[in-house]
Amino acid sequence: MNLKNDGGPEPKRGVLPERWHLAYEGMLAPLQPDVVAVTEFTFSQTRTGAAWAEKRAANRRFQAAQYVLDSHGFRAAKGQGRNSTGLFIRKGSFLLDPSPQRHYTKIYRTPPTHVVVRLPEVPHVPINLLSHHAPYCNPLQSQLEAYELTSVIDKIDAHHDARSGLEQAAAWVLGDWNQEAWGPSGIPWNSPEVTDRVHRCHRAVKQSPGPQGLWVSRTGVDELMMDVGMHDACRFAAMHRGQPHALDPTAGFAPGAAGQGGLCRIDRPYFDGWSVQAVEEVRVLDMTGISDHHTVVIVLSRPQLVQALLRAFPELRPWALAA
Repeated sequence: MNLKNDGGPEPKRGVLPERWHLAYEGMLAPLQPDVVAVTEFTFSQTRTGAAWAEKRAANRRFQAAQYVLDSHGFRAAKGQGRNSTGLFIRKGSFLLDPSPQRHYTKIYRTPPTHVVVRLPEVPHVPINLLSHHAPYCNPLQSQLEAYELTSVIDKIDAHHDARSGLEQAAAWVLGDWNQEAWGPSGIPWNSPEVTDRVHRCHRAVKQSPGPQGLWVSRTGVDELMMDVGMHDACRFAAMHRGQPHALDPTAGFAPGAAGQGGLCRIDRPYFDGWSVQAVEEVRVLDMTGISDHHTVVIVLSRPQLVQALLRAFPELRPWALAA
């Protein structure tokens, strides 16, 4: 979920904004989600040295979300940008190690929230959950950060551990990638309708130099994810579960997006080649009037996930969903 600016500031001290209530109480809580990845935790986290009142307001909002979702909450440090990321893990859904969160303080403009959980039925297999928000303004930084994420994805393969022998792992990276998926683009980058030139430089690249150069969408992050064997759960639902609406746009519908090229699908969930086969359903939750991004809801089959963690069936090979 990318709730724009975390719902906004408090209208007055101790009062959470209406959009926050609509998102958390109206949209998320009825779903009873096991995991919620948040990509704009603007007012739920503070910088080092923030004023006491600001810290108290952030903790108040963070605690309120945990209460509403009946979840353990985790948040990453703020980076260069004004937003941060967060994760909520529903109480009782997973096992948590004593120190389950991994922290990142460098490289990332907005550090991801990384929490390691375990399914009670398969306690020996760690699941790496990440909430990631790629830079909106620097596509080269986006690519660099995506490569950094592969250090977590590398844990999916069997590695020798002196304590436990061979150990496999799972990885679910849920995020706003600020970049389109690989494949045909519906954004008319070369049209006069695209008036936000800076935004075009963030999301597209010129194929040839000069003033008449043709612009095409940047898709390097999605290609890298597929190269390393991660799979877009929305693609899987569309191709293997007969759910074409899983590929509905998640951004570009808000009034402020006029001139940026139109609808796009930049909020995407990536799963390893075993876990993705447990996807039963994906739907795009309409957040019109609440946020400038729709929320992606992924439903997994728990029995199938158990089998995936046990590697009871073959891995879905890289690029298998790119047809």
